[in-house]
Amino acid sequence: MKLVLFDIDGTLLISQGIGREAKRRAMTERFGTVGDLDNHQFGGQTDWGILAALLAPHGYSSADIGREIWDYQAAMARHMNAIREQFTAEALPGAFALLTSLQARADVLLGIVSGNTGATAQIKLEMAGFDPAVFPIGAYGHESPRRADLTRLARQRAQQQAQQTFAPRDIVVIGDTPADIQAARAIDALAVAVETGYAPRQALVECQPDFLLADLREFMAVVLK
Repeated sequence: MKLVLFDIDGTLLISQGIGREAKRRAMTERFGTVGDLDNHQFGGQTDWGILAALLAPHGYSSADIGREIWDYQAAMARHMNAIREQFTAEALPGAFALLTSLQARADVLLGIVSGNTGATAQIKLEMAGFDPAVFPIGAYGHESPRRADLTRLARQRAQQQAQQTFAPRDIVVIGDTPADIQAARAIDALAVAVETGYAPRQALVECQPDFLLADLREFMAVVLK
């Protein structure tokens, strides 16, 4: 059995600004400020970590964010649903075909490891035409400020569900940023980087992923050959 864990933004899909706008509204509602939201780079971070970075100058600690994160997640999902008709999200090349191929295999368990909160991850997937039920395993950005914690959590949940231990060589983490590669390394998993997201190619090369793909269309032939 192999465990294949996908990032969302820049890996499975591209959404045009809905995440930032939903954050703006939820942060205003829950914290009364958005900090330097307009200039903050989200790639590879978790929503908890983003809040901690933006709100530290305003007196909030990461622990403070943790106490608020569930209410924040609910507020962000509510705002995202309210504005979803104003934005688009598009599946990236090869995403649907790859998921169809992997679903057909009895030896593959699919999951999501995303910096989005669990609720907003589902909304983005639905907007781009994905069925969230395809991914029975998930670890999300409201659960830790550290991306590496999410791959550990996803592995733990997969092992509980499958009632087996996944060896590092049988876990594949797919993402578009150096943080995704580093999170794969945290559990000694196979690190697959795709060039469809927000990180420059050279930044991905320098992190030495096991595979560097132009997009997901190359995955079956190159990674699971």
